[in-house]
Amino acid sequence: SLAASQGERVTMTCTASSSISTSYLRWYQQKPGSSPCLLIYRISTLASGVLVHFSGSGSGTSYSLTICSVEAEDVAMYYCQQWGSSPSTW
Repeated sequence: SLAASQGERVTMTCTASSSISTSYLRWYQQKPGSSPCLLIYRISTLASGVLVHFSGSGSGTSYSLTICSVEAEDVAMYYCQQWGSSPSTW
């Protein structure tokens, strides 16, 4: 778990099991009581409707998701997914 105060910058990290193509890393957000929703794809591309205070970066096996100014509505579980190989892993 990760704790933060409103307005803080928060970074979450994800380590892939092997080096993957830039097309194959996604981040999902799952709010309490809801299904996971696509947040970022291709490492750094925001999905439609996602607020710009989210950003993604990384390469090879090391990736990160940053919330530049965290808000109460950002309380959720965050998952990274590598899906260039079968099966995909979270």
